[in-house]
Amino acid sequence: MVRKKVRIKNPTGMHLRPAGIFCKEAMKYQCSITFEFRNGTYNAKSVLGILGACVKCGDEIELICKGEDEKQALAALTEEIESGLGE
Repeated sequence: MVRKKVRIKNPTGMHLRPAGIFCKEAMKYQCSITFEFRNGTYNAKSVLGILGACVKCGDEIELICKGEDEKQALAALTEEIESGLGE
């Protein structure tokens, strides 16, 4: 299992389009991918789960990847978030 805290940089937070980009990237990996935010745990492979977290610009989430390709998944998802999720 690998974990990393990342800050959401895109100005509008995790609304539908960035959530879709994030989810699409997470679906490329076999490992389990979740994130923790405000005492909740959310499935990164579910757009509805991501939207339900109500993550805004400047919020910090902790990505958690468990499985055979966990390191690659964590690196790719961190890169997506740091690049602004398409915005």
